[in-house]
Amino acid sequence: MIYESQCDGVPTVDLPIHSLVLAGAEGRGARPAMVDAGTGQTLSYGELAVLVRRLAAGLAAEGIGKGDVIALHSPNTILFPVVFYAATSIGATVTTLSPLSTPDEIATQLIDADARLMVTVSATLTAARAATAKVRETGRTIEILTCDRATGHRGVLDLLTDGPAPTIDIDPADDVAVLPYSSGTTGVPKGVMLTHRNLCTNLAQLHSLHHVDESERIIAVLPFFHIFGLTALINNALYRGATVYVHSRFDLDAFLTSLERDRITLAYVAPPIMLALAKHPRIDSQDLTALRRIICAAAPLDAGVQTAVATRLGVEVGQAYGMTELSPGTHVHADGHHDEPAGSVGRLIPSTRARLVDPTTGQDVQPGDRGELWIQGPQVMKGYLGRPDATDTMIDADGWLHTGDIARVDEHGNWYIVDRVKELIKYKAYQVAPAELEAILVGHPAIADAAVIGVHDGTDELPKAFIVRTPGTHLTTEEVIAYVAAQVSPYKKIRLVEFIDTIPKASSGKILRRELRDRETLVS
Repeated sequence: MIYESQCDGVPTVDLPIHSLVLAGAEGRGARPAMVDAGTGQTLSYGELAVLVRRLAAGLAAEGIGKGDVIALHSPNTILFPVVFYAATSIGATVTTLSPLSTPDEIATQLIDADARLMVTVSATLTAARAATAKVRETGRTIEILTCDRATGHRGVLDLLTDGPAPTIDIDPADDVAVLPYSSGTTGVPKGVMLTHRNLCTNLAQLHSLHHVDESERIIAVLPFFHIFGLTALINNALYRGATVYVHSRFDLDAFLTSLERDRITLAYVAPPIMLALAKHPRIDSQDLTALRRIICAAAPLDAGVQTAVATRLGVEVGQAYGMTELSPGTHVHADGHHDEPAGSVGRLIPSTRARLVDPTTGQDVQPGDRGELWIQGPQVMKGYLGRPDATDTMIDADGWLHTGDIARVDEHGNWYIVDRVKELIKYKAYQVAPAELEAILVGHPAIADAAVIGVHDGTDELPKAFIVRTPGTHLTTEEVIAYVAAQVSPYKKIRLVEFIDTIPKASSGKILRRELRDRETLVS
């Protein structure tokens, strides 16, 4: 059975992302676009438009142009959208990197994306330097620019040029605007090619159910490098004329202070923040009367926590669903639908079709039953960079993207994500690929074999390693955790370890993770 959106369809938006978002920027003049919540530094819409144009001219003067890749490695800053739109204005593609990534992780992405330029900040400069040194060892040329005044490197503001930026012919349907990295349903991170059409049309799709306008004051604690943050906190917020209060990282005290002081009206959050809003004692003494809506996404949210936050704060709380490969949205809570059940990820957005398929048989399940969620629509990615086989595995010949998530839909059109068939672990809303951790683990001389799964602890999904020791060794849990921690971003660390005799595998050699999950259920 094919499920159609209950909303009227929206036309495909064939515009470059910067043209769409910045179309009204100069007309908004001194209206604040981005405010640094820590320092109060403000970037107006008029200043944003001018800086984008001047940086685009400067980048073009450096020889950066259509088809080139610029790596943006930064925590949230008010200059992030300046770099992003300046790059897309000259036809370049932006690949975004986590500021928590290790030099090895950064170098791997820079090489895979074939980045020509890396933009970073002083706080992450050490890792950036180490990563670009590794890239240069392969014979590639890559330069570092900084968003602040870091010794030894040119800054983004040094490139500002008063001359006109070149006019670039961009094909919104084919040209890639952003290249975030995702593990998809399995494997190591891959470059997700999202076109200008993907991004622009998804903004129109989301707007049909979730409205943002110039009255909104939006708190930005979700990372801009993540497609959820890039879409909700930059592209959509600036397109609609909202004011965004930028936090370089999530800090609970700073977050709560900003909610009250900055009279925040709309917050996009991940489940760990919702838990704090439900339980933190400070909430009771704060004036949060300006806050009207909270949208939670990036990982499943418990219905009880959602209800607790809505009741405690007296605000509308909804969920949304998507994935990087879907630009990212497919479902969102419809504004004003207070009767939408807690735990639902909302309604299917316009111009999007869905199926629920039995992952074993490949047949559609009966109405009301659970199945793997398949999606078809204009927000489906162009594909994985340089990985046609992985693309074909993710998107079938009929254009259906297989999400790897198990879902159901009720008779009123409310959708629920209830399980997953994919191997990906979501820890604090970050993607953790078991295969990536397993490759590191088996590199240890005292580890003969290893497998990693996600284990729920009631509020989150923790990466757990099952380890087969090399005969004659006496590896400890602490040694395993420390070994992995030294090589990965903090959110990818192994949190739990169990030593076992053998890793269950199919005859093909594929790890039977379901057996490990069943073992975990029996033990608990």
